Amino acid sequence: MPQSTSLTGLGWQAYFQQQLTLDEWDKAIPARIVEQYKSEITVATESEVFNIALMGTMPEMVVGDWLLLDNQQKLLRLLDRKTCFSRKAAGSKLKKQLIAANVDTAFIVSSMNDDFNLSRIERFLSLVNESGTEPVVLLSKSDLSETPETFVKQVQKLNPFLIVEPINCLDNEDINKLSPWIKKGATIAVLGSSGVGKSTLVNTLLGEDRQSTTDIRENDDKGRHTTTRRSLIALEKGGIILDTPGMREIQMVDCKEGISTTFADIEAYAEQCKFADCQHMSEPGCAVQKAITAGKLDQRRLNNYLKLLREEALNSSSLSERRANDKALGKYYKHTLSQAHKLKGR
Repeated sequence: MPQSTSLTGLGWQAYFQQQLTLDEWDKAIPARIVEQYKSEITVATESEVFNIALMGTMPEMVVGDWLLLDNQQKLLRLLDRKTCFSRKAAGSKLKKQLIAANVDTAFIVSSMNDDFNLSRIERFLSLVNESGTEPVVLLSKSDLSETPETFVKQVQKLNPFLIVEPINCLDNEDINKLSPWIKKGATIAVLGSSGVGKSTLVNTLLGEDRQSTTDIRENDDKGRHTTTRRSLIALEKGGIILDTPGMREIQMVDCKEGISTTFADIEAYAEQCKFADCQHMSEPGCAVQKAITAGKLDQRRLNNYLKLLREEALNSSSLSERRANDKALGKYYKHTLSQAHKLKGR
């Protein structure tokens, strides 16, 4: 981020301004988190860029968040988010992990090679739709594909209104296709699995090798993604790019609405099923299975829909149980501490 820029250039919008009181508008300093580390965050204001050490008393924050600071660069409060990406933390941890906040458009990057996977794109779409962000699917490595239109048609079948663009991340003319979304004050997230060309895309947009990449492996046409932190990067043409580390594992949590939006066609058929609790397997009067038989719906898509719903239900249930246990434990600690103070006074 440049040392000096306008609030609009940082992505400030009426949505955030409306949250300020008159006193805050006069005295508080709006700042946006542009980089995130384990023990500190980097923030940008209209006049400078600096680091703030994280403390246990602070709310959970993520790249893209807007903060209000006092004139000593101390945190006053975190502003409400317009959009927010989250997922279940990687591995077996029962924890919800924030990915980014206040993103306007999400570029979902998928390469047109053996790694192309419609189910993975649907998973990313569910994540993006849950966040409230506009999704745009970019099919990368178009220069290596003899029939890019076949990949485009496959993705377009997921949703006829979904924007899908084949792209060569190294070609500046191809990159110009993205100008409708890359404009002053607009924040764009770049999502996708490792090696699909996210860092290459960011470098081309920047006109320099800011995000490190490595060569494509010959055996599977994958690059090795080497981005290790989330950061906001300002573009000369306007707009702000959020580059994220490659996400090999994206588990759904608190994402039911995003899944419903992504699979709206299946849910529309489901409303016509004979039984309200139809599992869309072999029940009589199942409109979903009827649509599959008629060739109006793909069995793969139904299987992935059911898989994501099961995963979301399991993770959300486990997370709710963890939250309930943490709340009960907190009450126990508070009660124990209170009793200890009473006994100490005797």
